[in-house]
Amino acid sequence: MFMSWDFIVPVCSDDLVKSGAVNQYVVQEVLSIKQLNSHINSFKAALRSQGPLCILEHFDTAYSVLHYISHNVSQCSLFSVVRGLSVSLPTLLLSGSLSAMDREQQLNAVKMSVFLLCKLTETLESDSYRETIYIKLSVCLSQGRKKDKVAGKGLLQWDSERETVLQCLTQLLQLDIRTLWSLSLVEEEFVSCVTCCCYKLLENPTINHMKSKSTRDAIIHVLGIMVKKYNHMLGACVKVIQLLQHFEQLASVCAQAVASWSSEYGVKVIVREIMREIGQKSSEELAREGSGVKAFSSFLSELGTLVPETMIPNISVLLTHLEGEVQSHVLYRIASVLVRVLSGDKLDDSARASRDRFLDTLQEHIHDAHSHVRARVLQVYARVVNSKALPLCRYTEVMELTVGRLGDKSVHVCKSAIQLLAAFIAHNPYSCKLSSVDLTNPLEKEMAKLKEMRDSQKEHVPAADLWDAMKPELEMTVKAQLEPGSEEEENEEEEETGGEEERSDRDTALQIAQLLRENMQCLCLCISLLSGPEQETPEAVSSDALPTPQKEGGGNEGRETELKKQEMLVQYLKDTESFALQVERAIAVINNMLYWKTTTVVQEAVQFCVTAFEFSVADSVCGVRKMLPLVWSTDVTIKDAVIQAYRRLYLNPHGDNTRGKAQTLVDNLSDLTIDASLGTVQCLEEIEFFSSESALQTSVVQVLWERFSGKRETKALHRRAAVLLLGMAARAEREVVLSNLDTLCSVALGEKVAEDYLLARDTLITIANITDHVRQSKGVPFRLPMDHHLFSCLSQAIADGVVQSDPHWQTFMEQAVRLIYFLAESPDQLCSRLLQRSAHLLLEQITEGGEPKQSQLLAQVLSLCGAVAFWQVSHLERSVSAELRRRRGEKEEEEEKEKAPEANDSCVEGELGLVGASAEDTEAEIIRKICETELLSGNMLSAFLPLLVKVCSSPGKYSHPQLTTAACLALSQYMMISPAVCKDNIRLLFTVLEKSPLLVVRANTIVALGDLTVRFPNILEPWTPNLYARLSDESASVRLTAITVLTQLVLKDVMKVKGQVSEVAVLLLDPEPHIASLALNFFNELSAKDNAIYNLLPDIISRLSDPERGMKEEDFNTIMKQLFSYITKERQTESLVEKLCQRFRTAKTERQWADLAISLSLLSLCERGFKKLQECWDCYSDKLAEPGVYQPLLSIAAKLRRRAKPQFKAQVEDYEKRLTAVHTKGLENVESEEREQQIGDTQSQNLKTPQKSVRKTTRGRSKPKLDDSDLVTPRKSRSRPKPTITFTSDEEEEEDAVMAESERPKVTTPIARTRRTRLRH
Repeated sequence: MFMSWDFIVPVCSDDLVKSGAVNQYVVQEVLSIKQLNSHINSFKAALRSQGPLCILEHFDTAYSVLHYISHNVSQCSLFSVVRGLSVSLPTLLLSGSLSAMDREQQLNAVKMSVFLLCKLTETLESDSYRETIYIKLSVCLSQGRKKDKVAGKGLLQWDSERETVLQCLTQLLQLDIRTLWSLSLVEEEFVSCVTCCCYKLLENPTINHMKSKSTRDAIIHVLGIMVKKYNHMLGACVKVIQLLQHFEQLASVCAQAVASWSSEYGVKVIVREIMREIGQKSSEELAREGSGVKAFSSFLSELGTLVPETMIPNISVLLTHLEGEVQSHVLYRIASVLVRVLSGDKLDDSARASRDRFLDTLQEHIHDAHSHVRARVLQVYARVVNSKALPLCRYTEVMELTVGRLGDKSVHVCKSAIQLLAAFIAHNPYSCKLSSVDLTNPLEKEMAKLKEMRDSQKEHVPAADLWDAMKPELEMTVKAQLEPGSEEEENEEEEETGGEEERSDRDTALQIAQLLRENMQCLCLCISLLSGPEQETPEAVSSDALPTPQKEGGGNEGRETELKKQEMLVQYLKDTESFALQVERAIAVINNMLYWKTTTVVQEAVQFCVTAFEFSVADSVCGVRKMLPLVWSTDVTIKDAVIQAYRRLYLNPHGDNTRGKAQTLVDNLSDLTIDASLGTVQCLEEIEFFSSESALQTSVVQVLWERFSGKRETKALHRRAAVLLLGMAARAEREVVLSNLDTLCSVALGEKVAEDYLLARDTLITIANITDHVRQSKGVPFRLPMDHHLFSCLSQAIADGVVQSDPHWQTFMEQAVRLIYFLAESPDQLCSRLLQRSAHLLLEQITEGGEPKQSQLLAQVLSLCGAVAFWQVSHLERSVSAELRRRRGEKEEEEEKEKAPEANDSCVEGELGLVGASAEDTEAEIIRKICETELLSGNMLSAFLPLLVKVCSSPGKYSHPQLTTAACLALSQYMMISPAVCKDNIRLLFTVLEKSPLLVVRANTIVALGDLTVRFPNILEPWTPNLYARLSDESASVRLTAITVLTQLVLKDVMKVKGQVSEVAVLLLDPEPHIASLALNFFNELSAKDNAIYNLLPDIISRLSDPERGMKEEDFNTIMKQLFSYITKERQTESLVEKLCQRFRTAKTERQWADLAISLSLLSLCERGFKKLQECWDCYSDKLAEPGVYQPLLSIAAKLRRRAKPQFKAQVEDYEKRLTAVHTKGLENVESEEREQQIGDTQSQNLKTPQKSVRKTTRGRSKPKLDDSDLVTPRKSRSRPKPTITFTSDEEEEEDAVMAESERPKVTTPIARTRRTRLRH
């Protein structure tokens, strides 16, 4: 059958029913739905009989089915027909030579079948997507189940057939069907038909899912064939860009496709073309595209991971976007290239140049203007360093830049910098121990050795150098001597061949030796050059065989090799030392980051400290110890990070067996507790090193007991560390210590207790861990009988120490008294006997010793009295009160069981909480009465009170420092007993605070007054200014104690915040950095309270600008700048403008005016605040002649003008002009000019405007409404005097500390806290 037409693949399916060009196939008739079934059956029969070519005759039938596919008519039958056609076509194309008619038939059949298959696929894909949406809507709207099942069935059927369609296309396109076209040029419409079908499938939202992986791979395979064989590369580039712009979820799929086309199909050019397309997009385009930018970024990142080597020559086109939206992902691609391709030592020159260029690009952007770019660069460097792809020569430079980024304003950048520094340490190529101190000696030693080698090298000059120096003169001499026979030699040279050169060297040497024989020195040197170092005499020249200089050359080469090795070693040590110094510099900065408010930065800082400690970096232990108090952090993540860090550092011992691991673990923990303060020990207890039960823990406890008891030779510090660690173990298991009390008493508290009071003190701290106060038990209190061996040892040790002069006895005594009250059955009786016994020993010693010794012994007895008084009160209000509550609770439970069905009234009272409240009040009243009436009446404590008062009130008579310190501290402890004692002695205590020359006395008194303020706030409230006065004490230690105590009192709302807080503000400029940081922390915490700083600012300004204080202007500006940084609310700013402007009227000096103006300039004014400033013009306008007032107000206008809108900007400019006019001309002149101008304007308006209309305009309101631009200053009324404005906060109260009877507290505040550590000698 001869064909007289060609099938042209249409752009649109409807084009086939329209009349086309000559010999172009056109669909003759679109069958109706009723006719389709019969024609489809005929099509199937023809397919079975004729094969795939039947499509040429039955194309209209297939097209009709495709046309009505939306009506669900026989679509499954059509699909099976087309699938069979696509499978049978390859066999048809395998024939060898084809005639023109056969080729045309087969080409038309291929194009028809591919067209039908692709259009059918696109239609079914669209219907499938609509069905998916319909199913989701049906589920949401709870529609009928039948429709859901039908829709779902069709969807599943197409999902199973989709991959089969792609396989059919793959089988067909893999054949060399290009030969069917003339000159093998495949028409663009055919390629577009196939590729559009594939891209349509890629737009499916589920194509990213794991279940669609086979379909996704098949689509990429088909497109890869089209790119490679059918010239679809440029079209694929454009389509990939379009898909990324419109479908963000396809970034990963497109990256996989491009990587596959580049690697598997060898079309590497496509990577360059796509990257060029992205690189040519401007930043404005990318900014408009929105989600497309994210898709481009993800695509580049994924592609860089898959084919980094292909990107090396093409990445330069993307560098322009390092300032745009995709910059971070461009950097990520650079990292991929560096890590996977341009790493290692075997790079050629071109690859090394590319690597250096990429590293230079990264290094340039480490100071980028955008913080997220800086952070991304640091992250890229961290990836490069972790992969060991950073060249050694760049370590120092990158490390220095990274340390500089620790001070970045962006928290994210700081976090990334810490991560990079940790990576540098963990993957450093230098050493496993990075201590600059340990490297100093080896470096000096090797440098000295290198210097010696260089000196010896200079002494032994190489023969070649000597010969070069001698050669010119020798050539001249030889030429002069041999010149007459030169012609003969030339003839001989023409005749001789072959071995002439070998003989000429020897002859020349012999001739030179003969010529230089007269000069012996030159002769010897020449011989040594030619024959080596062994022949040093002229006679050696006469030998027949001239030695070769191999031995000399070998020696020179060996020395040069050794010298190079030594130089490399010295350079390595220098680089290691430089790296270690940079790490130590970073540690100093990162240690301060441990207390930042950003949780993630703190976590990274903790991890860095751990890494630095593991590599033995100098000063790394400072960071490890500095982060220890973070175990009390309220942020759980920070607390857990610190706990895990300490367990990682100290609970991972190395050893061959359990015993060896236990020894290592004990050594690690001992390093922590040696010379540790009580606060450090409490922090370590919170980590719970002994929380788990294991064989290792048992071995650890055994090793600790061996060290403590002295079975192994151990230093005193390690014994103390061992007993503290046993105390930590006792917190987890009481029996660890309770079963070994006799051992503790015999070793540390026995006869040798006076030899080491510190060991005895730590032992008492360990024993205290078994008490209920530490373990917080709610059952029957655990106490030991009075006759227990422990208490007899303690009484004996305390009494014996009273008459001794050991400086550590007092700390031991305090812990002993504390333990007695925690653990003994009747501690008051034990302590009463102890006081009596100590008093008798004191009296015996007084008769024997001199004045200094008597004062020292008396000081120790008074310290004992104070400790007993304090712990007696604590025992009553904690232990006794808790026991009363426990017994009351048990009694109430028994009564409830007996009288359960009775007493409805009592049930109502119980529900209201009246029974428990009244009972607690009764118990508190009992404790208060005991403290006021019984503790200081007729007992040993009361006997010492007059003595304490006498010693404190007579500093001239009792001038011994230790006695004064002990007496003042003991008196403050006595004052804790009752309000009466406190009120009687409060004036004396404040007198001591102000007049005592001893720093330790003043510091201890401040701490004691803080405790008294908590216990008796009403009594201490009138004395608040005296406490604040200590903030200006001449001693730094006293100021430090004062700021610490006041911070606690104010932030815990024990003390009201008043204007005296200005004294704390002065400490912001304290020369001691620690005090300044505490003052800054005070205001940081105070700013968290609502409006606290806002309410205080006017008073602080007034007090600091007081002429009597004499504060420098620069200091005032610095303090105000910090305080005004806490004012962030617009209403607060507006109100402060008014308050500060009003204070201009009460200010008397030019300096006060200037301070107020500066304070106004520090506010972040907005439009409302500026209007308030204009409204208060009268307050400060008469002070504008002063430069100190004019310049700050002018700066306010300048700042507002820069960011103001046009209308508001005009108002600011008018205000600025008015400021300048008043400053230059004076207020009176400006006001007179304004009045004259106003009068002139009024007269001209009256002349122009009829009188009648004027009366009409003035009937409404009595005053005309002025525009905002009419800044007319109202005339001052001189007849009325200005009211005097006073501020109550500026007045100081001078009344005596006497409170009204109604203001006195009826119930004392119980002591429910740990004692503050007081300063001592």
